[in-house]
Amino acid sequence: MLKTNRSVAKRFRVTGKGKIKRPRAYTGHLLGHKAKKRKRHLRRGALVSANDTKQIRRLLPYG
Repeated sequence: MLKTNRSVAKRFRVTGKGKIKRPRAYTGHLLGHKAKKRKRHLRRGALVSANDTKQIRRLLPYG
C-alpha cells in the first residue's frame, strides 16, 4: 500500500488538468516593507516547475 506524504499533501494541490499548484514563498513575515502590489501577487498560487513535478507526484500517489 502506498502512503501519501502528509507534509506534501498540505502544501500542494492537483488541478483539474493534473498540474500541481503551490503557494508562493515570501508571505510569512516581514511584510511591512513589501509593496502592496507585490503582496497582492504573492497571494496567488503558482505551478510547480516541470523538474519538480515528478518527485512530488511520487509523494502524492492518489492526488
